[in-house]
Amino acid sequence: MKYLIICAAVLTMFSCKQNPAETAEHKELVSAHATMETTHEAMTTEHDAMKDNHDQMIEAHSEIENDSLHIATEKMHSELLSKHQELIDKHTALLKKHAELETKHASGAVTLEELKTEHEAMTSEHEMMEKEHQALKAEHDKIAEEDKKMMMEDAEKSEEN
Repeated sequence: MKYLIICAAVLTMFSCKQNPAETAEHKELVSAHATMETTHEAMTTEHDAMKDNHDQMIEAHSEIENDSLHIATEKMHSELLSKHQELIDKHTALLKKHAELETKHASGAVTLEELKTEHEAMTSEHEMMEKEHQALKAEHDKIAEEDKKMMMEDAEKSEEN
C-alpha cells in the first residue's frame, strides 16, 4: 500500500507538470515576438523607402553645380540612413535573442521567472527602438521636405533666368 501511495504521488507530480510551451506566459511571448517581427518589417520597408529617396535626391542634385546646401543635405541624409541601419541591425539582434528565449523556455532551459524578467527587458528595449525609429523617420521627413523646398526654389530661379 505504501508503495502504491508513493507511486501515485510521483505520477501526480509528473503528470501535473505542464509543458512550458503551453503556458499562457509562453504564448504571450510568442505573440509579442510576432508583433516585434511586424514592427521590424515596417522599419525595414521604411528604411528601403529612405534609401530610394536618397538615391532620387542625389540624382536630382547631380544637375546642380557645387551647391553647398544640397551637399550638406545629402550628408545629413546619409548620416541619418547610417543611424537607421544601425537601429535595424540592433533590432535584428534583439529579435534573434527573443527567438532564442522562446526556444529555451519551450525546452525548459529557462524558468518562468527568467522568462518574465528577460521578456520584460527585451520588450522595453524594443519600445525604445520603436521610439528611436519614429524620431529618425520624423528627421528623415523633415530633411526630405527641406530638400523638396530647395529644389523648387532652384527650379524657380532657373525659370527666372
